[in-house]
Amino acid sequence: MVIRPYGYAIWEAIQDYLNVKFKETGHSNMYFPQFIPYSFIEKEASHVEGFSPELALVTIGGGKELEEKLVVRPTSETIVNHMFTKWIQSYRDLPLMINQWANVTRWEMRTKPFIRTLEFLWQEGHTAHATLEEAEKEAMQMIDVYTKFAYEQAAIPVIPGRKSRVETFAGANRTYTIEAMMGDKKALQAGTSHNLGQNFSRAFGTQFMDENGQIEHVWQTSWAISTRFVGGIIMTHGDDAGLMLPPRIAPIQVIVVPIWKKGDEKATVLEAVDSVLKILKEAGIRVKVDDSELRTPGWKFNHYEMKGIPIRIEIGPRDVTNKSVVVSRRDVPGKQGKEFGVSMDPSILVNHIKGRLEDIQASLLHKAITFRDSNIIDVSSYGELKEAIAEGKWARGPWSAR
Repeated sequence: MVIRPYGYAIWEAIQDYLNVKFKETGHSNMYFPQFIPYSFIEKEASHVEGFSPELALVTIGGGKELEEKLVVRPTSETIVNHMFTKWIQSYRDLPLMINQWANVTRWEMRTKPFIRTLEFLWQEGHTAHATLEEAEKEAMQMIDVYTKFAYEQAAIPVIPGRKSRVETFAGANRTYTIEAMMGDKKALQAGTSHNLGQNFSRAFGTQFMDENGQIEHVWQTSWAISTRFVGGIIMTHGDDAGLMLPPRIAPIQVIVVPIWKKGDEKATVLEAVDSVLKILKEAGIRVKVDDSELRTPGWKFNHYEMKGIPIRIEIGPRDVTNKSVVVSRRDVPGKQGKEFGVSMDPSILVNHIKGRLEDIQASLLHKAITFRDSNIIDVSSYGELKEAIAEGKWARGPWSAR
């Protein structure tokens, strides 16, 4: 899969938000090698068993057969522990909390753009702690970071929870997840946080001396979110006209389309457009002007609707005369989403656009919550569970935690 600039800009918006949150919670960015010795993977039995079908292996390097196969990174718990063993000696070295932004490879048999690909981009956090309680607190904290991001930035009302034993990450004691309902009512695992216990530290011998002089194995977590989330945004909010992006992560929040018919109208319209562009940019709004004469205004309207830009501003000769603009919302189709006569006065225009961006953000979240809740059925028996699934609904009920 090739991620083109517009799609990558959405991923950058995700990175920008999460990077701040990771650093606020005490994590530092670093980078680990992409090629991992196969012997590292073999050290944790359940890990190699869980990932073996998805591994991509390198057997030849420099034209010669390698003495040991190398695994193209599927995840980094093993190589991280190899290094943690060197870095951690004492309780004074804990907690050790790092994150890396990287690519990973998993040999998927059935692929779908953004949702399931052979190679994808992600961040993966790895931490080591002195106690189980600290590790559990960390795992819960990071799933909370993901949950807030989903709600507040992506306008996706995810459901946080704990995975069943059979779905727990290979090598983890517990896996926490955020699950999102897509437009087709399928569930998307949008982010995970794992309490690894001492499984990897025992396999690799990652130990420390505690305050009483006793040698103990560290307790660990790992957590990740990937470019799959870009697919989640598309599938949650998109409609038949194309994308519909939440303003807080939209690469372009406002598109300005100038309209003129006669040659003598062009200069005055473009002068007004330049003024509006400057006003919005100075207010920190991500805005773009399309003054190309190669396409009609109607083509541009459809094009930018397809790209999911939250707000379109139209400026024609009459608007210039009235010192106003026309504002259209992507989330409200047709005439209902159009506002005429919005003043070009800088303070009025900025306040109006900022207010509409917040309205759109809230509207997308409300719509997604309404859709989710209308497709969840509470069940109290296995029979009711089967009925709910047969109806294409999500079922909510008691769980044995097995």
